[in-house]
Amino acid sequence: MTILTNKTLKMGVTLCGALAVSTAFAQAPVVDANGGSELEQRIVVLERIVKSRTEMQHRLQTQLDNMQMEVDQLRGAVEVNTNELQKVLERQRELYLEIDKRVEALKQSGALQGSAMPSAGVDSGSVSSPAASTPTQAPQAGEDEAYENAVNLILKSREYDKAIPAFQSFISRFPNSGYAPNAHYWLGQLLFNKQQWSEASEQFNIVANRFTDSAKRPDALLKLGVIAERTGDSSAARQLFQQVVNDYPDSSAKRLAESRLNNL
Repeated sequence: MTILTNKTLKMGVTLCGALAVSTAFAQAPVVDANGGSELEQRIVVLERIVKSRTEMQHRLQTQLDNMQMEVDQLRGAVEVNTNELQKVLERQRELYLEIDKRVEALKQSGALQGSAMPSAGVDSGSVSSPAASTPTQAPQAGEDEAYENAVNLILKSREYDKAIPAFQSFISRFPNSGYAPNAHYWLGQLLFNKQQWSEASEQFNIVANRFTDSAKRPDALLKLGVIAERTGDSSAARQLFQQVVNDYPDSSAKRLAESRLNNL
């Protein structure tokens, strides 16, 4: 009986010891070799992942902004080249008209057998035609030169700070020019790049509201949405991006607007 009791006591002591050890192990936190808990390590890993994704998003956003600027510059180059081509074609038409006038005058001169009057008519026609066209062409030539000079500060010399007053001067001198919507857009883009959101919005709003038929209007609406997004007005940004998608479904601005809508 005594032996059985001793064995029972020993077994009880052994079980209690095992239970105490197992309880101690169960309550002890999992600790790695560096002394940090498993939960802390997971938090650190998650923080690193979030930081990495945030940095990647910033890089992608910067790349998108740079690509948009390059697209704008390419469009500007196309506009300048198109304008120069139009001027060449106009000069060629004027030259052909002048040749026709001279040929017709020579025919009349031959028909009148050397009369002095047709000869005088030829001279007066050749002189009066340029003189009559000067008043109408001079303002247009001034617009062309002023606009090209401002655009070339962006596309050729990349003197962006000088381009801002150049476009401001052009808008002041030629407020109703055919280049006016483009000038307002370029000025808005330059101010946008300097993060002068209020001034840039003013220029883009002029394009969007005053020049509703301009090809720059979808891009101006897109830029207004980007400004609203960057200044924390997500509701206005969403509305502007959706307007671009609805009003200009075939434009390149529509694809950019959709992309930004998905990220809002």
